[in-house]
Amino acid sequence: NVILALSLNLINGFTGLFSLGHAGFMAVGAYTCAILTMSPDQKEANYVLQPIVPWLANVQIPFVPALLLGGVIAGFIGWLLGVVALRLRDDYLAIATLGFSEIIRVVLTNLQTVTNGSLGLKGLPRFTTMWWAWGSAIVVTLFLVLLIKSSYGRAFKAIRDNEIAAESMGVNVFGMKVLSFTISSFLAGIAGGLLAHYLTTIDPKQFIFLKTFDILLIVVIGGIGSITGSVVAAIVVTVAMEALRFLDGPL
Repeated sequence: NVILALSLNLINGFTGLFSLGHAGFMAVGAYTCAILTMSPDQKEANYVLQPIVPWLANVQIPFVPALLLGGVIAGFIGWLLGVVALRLRDDYLAIATLGFSEIIRVVLTNLQTVTNGSLGLKGLPRFTTMWWAWGSAIVVTLFLVLLIKSSYGRAFKAIRDNEIAAESMGVNVFGMKVLSFTISSFLAGIAGGLLAHYLTTIDPKQFIFLKTFDILLIVVIGGIGSITGSVVAAIVVTVAMEALRFLDGPL
C-alpha cells in the first residue's frame, strides 16, 4: 500500500492529473509475475478448464526478473494509455482511466488460456516476505524523493501548478505527463507482483475499481503531494482496515 499510494500520488499529487486506473496496472503486474514464476506442474494443476497457451506452459523464471517484467509491462500499458488519454483533463481523464481499468479486469476474466479466467491462480510461491515488502517500499520512497527533487520533479510540479506557464518556460507538458503516468504504472505493477506472491492467490475480483478508491483514500488522508503523508497514511489505513475487519462479520 505504501508503494501504491506513492505511485498514485506521483500522478494525482505532483503532476496534477486525476487518474483512477491503478487497480488495472496492479492486476497486470500481479498476473505477469504470477504466471512467470509458476512451475509447469503448478500451471497444469491450475488450468483445469482450458490448458494454458503452449508458449507459457514451460516458462518459469526467478522472482526478481518476473517482478521487474511485470512492472515493465504495466508501465508499457500505462504509456499506451497515457499517449491516448492524457489529452483529456480533470473528470474526463478520471472516467477514461477508470474505464480502462475495468477493461483490463474484463480481459483478465475472459482470457482463460492465459490468466485462467475467473478461477484465478492459486498456490503461488510465497516470495514476498516482510523484508521484501518493506525493502521495496523503502527503495520506492527513496526513488520518489530523488525524482521529485530532480528537474523532472520540478517539471511535474510546474505542470500541476500551471500548464500554460510551464509550457511557456520550455517544459514538454505532454511528454512529462506521459512519463509521470508510465513511472506510476510501473510502480503499481511492482506492487501488484508483490501482492500476488504475498497472498499466494489472485483472481480478477481483487482488482475491481474499489481497490483504486482504497489507494486514493490513503493519498487524500496523507495529503495530496506529500511523500511522508502517503507513507504514514498507508501504514495507518492498512492497520486500521485489518483491525476493524471484525465489523464486516455478523453481529
